[in-house]
Amino acid sequence: MSRSETVDGESTAARGVGPDSRGLRIGVDLGGTKIEVAALAPDGRYLSRLRAPTPDRYDSAIRSIRDLVVETEAAVGSPGSVGVGAPGSISPSSGRVRNANTLWLNNRTPSQDLAEALGRPIRMANDANCMALSEVVDGAAAGARTAFAVILGTGCGGGLVVDGRLIEGSNGIGGEWGHLPLPWAAADETPGPECWCGRRGCLETWVSGSGLRRAYEARTGRTLKGEEIVAAAEAGEAEAMEALDRLFDRLGRGLAVICDILDPEIFVFGGGLSRVESLYQRLPGLIAPHVFSDLWSAKLAPAHWGDASGVRGAAMLWSQPDWGLSPPVAGIPELAAGLA
Repeated sequence: MSRSETVDGESTAARGVGPDSRGLRIGVDLGGTKIEVAALAPDGRYLSRLRAPTPDRYDSAIRSIRDLVVETEAAVGSPGSVGVGAPGSISPSSGRVRNANTLWLNNRTPSQDLAEALGRPIRMANDANCMALSEVVDGAAAGARTAFAVILGTGCGGGLVVDGRLIEGSNGIGGEWGHLPLPWAAADETPGPECWCGRRGCLETWVSGSGLRRAYEARTGRTLKGEEIVAAAEAGEAEAMEALDRLFDRLGRGLAVICDILDPEIFVFGGGLSRVESLYQRLPGLIAPHVFSDLWSAKLAPAHWGDASGVRGAAMLWSQPDWGLSPPVAGIPELAAGLA
């Protein structure tokens, strides 16, 4: 398809790779601005990576994903299993998407519609859950029994993996920490900004790129992109440093609640703000005072696979045993055996 582009030169059409179709896994990352489709070999190597702009209509997005999968399979010379990572979650009662900040996805049935378009069953999960799974299998959280993934981008999301098993919960909302209220809110943080979900003061309105931009604009009257505010803070601008400091403080409070409930061994960070190096030095000292314990420690790390972690995790959804039904698997090695 003419609108697609090869990512980082990863095209099997040029290299003549022909994998065994029994091990070919295809992941789809449906993002707000781009759709990425990647084919993974059994050992985790990329066989093909394609991207296209995300359309602004549901039916067009379904067709674009179908076309990218077809193009990917033509490039590698065989069909594969298909997993999809997307915003929001699927209601277990209706099969419809809810809580997606890509609003045209809500109340639609992409899992069913993509299965019909591709002529095979697919698996679909929240994009942060896909990142969590990818990083546990062969990324920054490899070997950890409990890992919580945090996406800090335009919004904020989370995903949980325990003993190698993605935990979506009985209602399919596991990891949705971005719509908890800001913990230990100060007087000037109450009731908080309006959130797209209809509530006020959600963590997503405070600890996201959009939250950083709003805080900086309120302080200075100037509108900058998140990366520009970070650069200004690193250059010593007082107002930018203050906005970033407050974001770190609020993020520490939010993650302390996750520690009290789940006590993960590692937090893995993705999204644009995960590239701020000072986050990893500052956060432990901001989390610890709020944790209900005499001591606290955990590893904090950026996603090993970066922006590609979501599409890789989507491909790995078919490695999850008895999707949504079985108890947690015994450990990580069984899940990662195909990638060794």
